[in-house]
Amino acid sequence: MSVEQKRQEQQGRQERSERSVTVIGLGPMGQAMAGAYLDAGYAVTVWNRTAERAAELVARGARSAPSAEAAVAANELVVLSLTDYDAVFAVLDPLDPAVLKGRAVVNLSSDTPERAREAARRLAGHGAGHLTGGVQVPPSGIGSPESSTFYSGPVDLFQRHRAALEVLTGADYRGDDPGLAQLYYQIQMDLFWTSLVGYLHATAIAEANGISAEDFLPYLSSTAASLPGFQAFYAPRITAGDHRGDVDRLAMGLASIEHVRHTAEASGVDSALPALLAETFRRGVEAGNGAASLTALVAQFRAA
Repeated sequence: MSVEQKRQEQQGRQERSERSVTVIGLGPMGQAMAGAYLDAGYAVTVWNRTAERAAELVARGARSAPSAEAAVAANELVVLSLTDYDAVFAVLDPLDPAVLKGRAVVNLSSDTPERAREAARRLAGHGAGHLTGGVQVPPSGIGSPESSTFYSGPVDLFQRHRAALEVLTGADYRGDDPGLAQLYYQIQMDLFWTSLVGYLHATAIAEANGISAEDFLPYLSSTAASLPGFQAFYAPRITAGDHRGDVDRLAMGLASIEHVRHTAEASGVDSALPALLAETFRRGVEAGNGAASLTALVAQFRAA
């Protein structure tokens, strides 16, 4: 075989490797990811503890591996979509460490930043690379370039597999610290869940007083649309440590949330949520910040 033929064969092997992927975990998110890779023409190997979940993907052309070890061995790029990092370790820890050597593990499971760092350390000990991911969309958003996923870990590993990652969503690289993608993801979830629960609580009060969720919707939307303006106003002040009460005051906020609490109680609605907010505001007032902006709560949260 000539030198040129060897070069072409090596290039062909590399191209085939870069167009193949293993997906482990076939819940709704993993199903959507494996499907996106199939749609993009990738050779896809899948594995799930409940093997039946692979049936539809196999019918579309995926290969179902007989074991997690066989799934990892099948491809350089291994995408994990599991409940949390306990589930990740339960899958990876029993494997022969030699199987992990040279693998690029893209861990799209949710957990804390420190667990992501732990996973990266453990995989590095077996000669594998680890990219942490935080997917910002539900399964229906997989395959859309308008969607986005946070990534962190070795930049060379990210760049090597960026094209494959962008089959799933847009790729927002945050830095080489393995914990950063999970940090960005979890602070997004902090905002998402607290906002959504606030919406549901307000809707419960509305319905208790004969206002349907549909009737409430335009007013909810108006309030929600005002929040980016407040956030854009507050963000540079928070960065500068400027908590002057020239626009709002914590004491005023406490009075307002107490009115919400009393309204919930009078409506027969659980008032634990506004009571928790009132207690948070009250601690700020008692700490001497009654005349300061509610942004003074940022320092209060940090000191907890």
